[in-house]
Amino acid sequence: MIRQSQSNSTGKVWKSWNNRIKHSYETLCTPTNETELIEIIQNTSSVRVIGTGKSSADICAGTSTLISLEKYNEILKIDKEQMEITVQSGITLKSLLRAIDIEGWSLPALPDIDTISLGGALATGTHGTGREAHLLSYYITSCRLITADGTVINVTQGSPLMDATQVSLGLLGVISTVTIKCEPAFLLYIKEEPIEDNIWLSTWKKELSNNFFYRILWLPHTGYGYVIKGIKTESLNHNTSKKPWYIKHRRKVSALLYKYTVKYPFLTVLANKIIQRLFFNHVYLHLGRLYEETVTKSRGSTIELSEWIVPRDRFEACFLELKKTLNSHQNKSYAHIPMDIRFICRETAWLSYAYDCDIVTVGCVTRIPEHADSYSAFKTIEDVFKKYEGRPHWAKRHRMTASDFKKIYPKWEEFINLRRQMDPRGKFLNGYLQKIFA
Repeated sequence: MIRQSQSNSTGKVWKSWNNRIKHSYETLCTPTNETELIEIIQNTSSVRVIGTGKSSADICAGTSTLISLEKYNEILKIDKEQMEITVQSGITLKSLLRAIDIEGWSLPALPDIDTISLGGALATGTHGTGREAHLLSYYITSCRLITADGTVINVTQGSPLMDATQVSLGLLGVISTVTIKCEPAFLLYIKEEPIEDNIWLSTWKKELSNNFFYRILWLPHTGYGYVIKGIKTESLNHNTSKKPWYIKHRRKVSALLYKYTVKYPFLTVLANKIIQRLFFNHVYLHLGRLYEETVTKSRGSTIELSEWIVPRDRFEACFLELKKTLNSHQNKSYAHIPMDIRFICRETAWLSYAYDCDIVTVGCVTRIPEHADSYSAFKTIEDVFKKYEGRPHWAKRHRMTASDFKKIYPKWEEFINLRRQMDPRGKFLNGYLQKIFA
């Protein structure tokens, strides 16, 4: 039996994680097996999978029928010889990564949070960072895709459909099960430290080449970046240190300081300098596995996000213009801390941010999501990145149109044509996606 909740007389409303996006719906279904999932898709005219609702873009709901895969979350197979794991797509990254860790395995790159569903992470291009890092979807070896008419397609590495499916926002169908290639777990020796902008900007290429893990938390309006770099090691004999005890209060202090910037945006500069001095001014040395040392195990609903991506050969020019623009008194755009800078290698997936080029990603955050529409940094950052053919993260805020995407994704027309072929009636389109992908 398909588990579902029907709408009542006042209607039901789906809300995103920070309450920024809300949609009414008629039916919410929670399948526990593939047969139920197929039946739901076959018997509805408009459907989206809601995942964990962590997206800042309007991609999760907005259809009459919603599917939650929270109970479709089992580990189906562990192939020790091939070092592969097969799971249902509703599994959270936390559950997946813990299962992998028990086997003594890892993925080569991990995103910075583990509270999202695997299916949503794959569909939207969720990624980690590092010298050899790729989008999470890059590590898929096969998946089962349920199309609009209920047909199940086995998509495998090397098949023509894989490059289209890897990052597809649920527009070609619902990913049912996924097989992912792992590798032996490894230790990272990580150093975190504040470095002046002019120094890290002149050394990032060398540091990326020398370090397996590399990430920069840029601290706008302070002149600093907080650089996190890690090398693989087999030794346990490394000097380590502890973070200051008060680091755990960073989010609360940030929220308190930024509260006053809604009315007085210029106070962001002072707030950032205080936050940098308190929480990003120490050297921290630590040793451990990639998952335990680099992935945030929780995230409050107190932020709204955008993220922009540029080819690596354009990053420095783009960054310098961005910094100058944000620091301009005339511009009056002030950005909260931190802006997350990460590094990804080129790929062949059609809608991957790294399609055909090595890239740098730059995240932007506001800690006051209820005022996100008036947070001018989002618009300013987008305007700067678009000058450098920037690509926005599929699950985060942007103002791009279909014509904009056509210019920056060489396989755009191929994807649109394939989507129309596989879902001619637009079953998987909500209003937001209709404007971009119809």
